[in-house]
Amino acid sequence: MPKQASKAAITKLTTHFRKEGLGFLRALVRINGKDPVEARAWFNANKAIYEAELKEPMLAIIRHVTDAMVEFAPEHVRPAEKSLFRIYRDTRFSNDKRPYKDHIAAWWTHTGLDKTSGAGYYFHVSAKEVTVAAGAYMPEKDQLSAIRHWLLDHHAEFRKLLNKPAVRKAFREFDGNALSRTPKGFPTDSPADDLIRCRQWGLAATLPAAAALDPGFAKEIVRHFKLAAPVIAALNTPIAASLEERKPQRTQVLFGLPSGPKSAKNR
Repeated sequence: MPKQASKAAITKLTTHFRKEGLGFLRALVRINGKDPVEARAWFNANKAIYEAELKEPMLAIIRHVTDAMVEFAPEHVRPAEKSLFRIYRDTRFSNDKRPYKDHIAAWWTHTGLDKTSGAGYYFHVSAKEVTVAAGAYMPEKDQLSAIRHWLLDHHAEFRKLLNKPAVRKAFREFDGNALSRTPKGFPTDSPADDLIRCRQWGLAATLPAAAALDPGFAKEIVRHFKLAAPVIAALNTPIAASLEERKPQRTQVLFGLPSGPKSAKNR
């Protein structure tokens, strides 16, 4: 590589962050709490640093992780740009007018569930820590119902997935944001009751911020995702099945006429 290669070009080749990236996030947290106009002016003046030290390395990490997911989560493979979250906050309907997030994040949704929640893979890097998570976080009403009905019959196998020693060592379970009572329509005496009361299911891990600076950072994300893959596949099984059931059945058309059982009129 030529000696004059830019920092941005160098960063594109790495699958971890540099100290400058975390430094940018620390500065962003400070300025973000001030006047939004001032915060935007600062960000625009330093956008080249954001691009070189955060966005480009993040895309490189995402691509590395996605390439590895072909093996254990092919349904979640998608272009890196679609996995990357915008750093800009939507403040239109919020009392919190901070214009930027204090972290950079990525999310791998299941193919076909791009516009819904479903169960997927996530990680973010902030100046304080790295969070790695996988699961169904506040799924939509129909998805919530599908998972709960699935758990009625599959709670034992789902618990086994959560309780694998390697999984327990790497992760903690989501706070289920559980209901105080069994949801309507479900038996109160089911051995799955504690799981059915939950409104989200999944796994999360917190790593020190310095982990993002390690050359093996992308591999560490892959390791966590691979451990969580059976849990994600299990949660998406009932969601995918419920979507398939709701698909309208197509009527086969032959020569411009719908085929099917002949009535007395069309015999």
